[in-house]
Amino acid sequence: MKSRENKKDSSQRNSEEKNSVGEIPGMKIDPKYVEEKPLLPENIGQAKREMEKIKKELEKLKNFILKKHPKTQAIGILPKQAVKLFIDEEIGENLPEEQERKLREKIHLYVIVPEEKAKDIHELKMKIIEEIDKTKQNVWVYVKSVKDIWDMGLDSKFELVEAISMSFPLHDKGILGALRVAQIHKSLVIRKFEKYVVSYVIGGSLVTGEAKKTSDVDVFVIINDTDVKRMPRLELLERLRAIIYQYVAEASVLAGVKNKLEPQVYLLTDFWESVKDAHPVMFTFIRDGIPLYDRGTFLPWKALLKMGRLKPSPEAIDMFMSMGDKALSRAKRALLDIMIHDIYWGVLTPSQALLMLYGLQPPTPQHPPAEFKKIFVDKEKMLEPKYANILKEIVQIYKDYEHEKIKEIEGTEVDRHLKNSEEYLKRLKELREQIEQRNQEKTLEQIYSDVFQLLETIVGKKPKDKMIEEFEKRFVKKGKLAPLDLRILKEVASAKKQFKQKKLNSYKVDSVRKNAMILINDLIEYNQRCELVNSLNKTRKDGSKKL
Repeated sequence: MKSRENKKDSSQRNSEEKNSVGEIPGMKIDPKYVEEKPLLPENIGQAKREMEKIKKELEKLKNFILKKHPKTQAIGILPKQAVKLFIDEEIGENLPEEQERKLREKIHLYVIVPEEKAKDIHELKMKIIEEIDKTKQNVWVYVKSVKDIWDMGLDSKFELVEAISMSFPLHDKGILGALRVAQIHKSLVIRKFEKYVVSYVIGGSLVTGEAKKTSDVDVFVIINDTDVKRMPRLELLERLRAIIYQYVAEASVLAGVKNKLEPQVYLLTDFWESVKDAHPVMFTFIRDGIPLYDRGTFLPWKALLKMGRLKPSPEAIDMFMSMGDKALSRAKRALLDIMIHDIYWGVLTPSQALLMLYGLQPPTPQHPPAEFKKIFVDKEKMLEPKYANILKEIVQIYKDYEHEKIKEIEGTEVDRHLKNSEEYLKRLKELREQIEQRNQEKTLEQIYSDVFQLLETIVGKKPKDKMIEEFEKRFVKKGKLAPLDLRILKEVASAKKQFKQKKLNSYKVDSVRKNAMILINDLIEYNQRCELVNSLNKTRKDGSKKL
């Protein structure tokens, strides 16, 4: 009897697995939303003709939407299999059966607008509904911003994002195509490695809002390797990459787009080690990435980063800086003991943040006043003494309060400390900009010095312009070094001047630094090759003399 039940359960599971995948690769809809009649090969042509007919009928409505909002990112027809998902999400699950049936019979149109137009969503939706009523079309419309889609991923509503990506495009500036190729690739990867895939995350320019129609689609696949015992981890990673990369071409063909998929594959243990070491790529990935599939790993990382618990990171410094304003606003409304406590942490945590930004280890609460004065007032001359005195006075008041030396305080004193704290925080924000500016300047100075000192050993000591001309003439044009090296050299040479003219931001400075490392490595490698050739020639020459 048990055997029959097991067979029945197994058969039922297999049937559900087949239905969950669906006929469109990359679209994994809950079985309860899958149509009873699957799209079989004999009726594919009919379905295609029906879709083309619907597309033609909606052409005027599409033109109306684009006329009202030319910056509309995409307009797509949602798959029928997924319509109930969106009804439940938009209206709720308690809709009467008859109303739900009529609603599911409509064509569900999904309109995506850029984030800067999010405030106009309601107005645009009302205009579209008026046009639909006027033309008496059997259409139901959703108008959402790009951020709304990313929020679905962050809320683990992966089925909704999948359905949007697989919608039939009436208009697309790139977001639907990019999502579609990523979703199909994700489906292929999960079908192969479902037990081991921890997270499948989309990132890069698509998520940051800088993507074009043909932009690459950056995705990150994290594989759990903690229970793999029989294979060396390096070999495992190479095999995984080979298989996952094979799916890229297949996904692009199935998606019917030109967007190049760029998957990055990481083992879970390696990824976590990189996060602990504060690897910039991993922090950017966690900060900007949107999960298309997650088994409870990526979203906690993202939450920790937002909380500033993954250190060191810009987010952690921003968190400390922002605590001041939040703490002071609470202090104005709180009782005396809470006010003193919040004023204290309100000035202390941003002070710690700036000492960290300067390059010191996070100091204990007892040390910031002395360290702050020593570094920013006495040594760097970047801060006026009165601000160091404000910090010192507030820390001392808090200590006296802790030791019950202060049991009450005049209202005028509270107002004075609040005013001083607000002034102090305002000045600290300016100081942060000064420190970042100084750090960027030092970085550029060091890059400039390193590059031209190294270049001098190759082309000889000459004026900088002559060194660049000589480098181009002797090494780039003769194919000894790449044209990229020349471009980077010119970029480094002009970076100092541009920085003084305030034409470089922090992102550009970081880009110059990364590019300079490529040039430095190439110059070192070339220099080492020359030394090796000279050494070999000398050895041969000495050998011939002995003979």
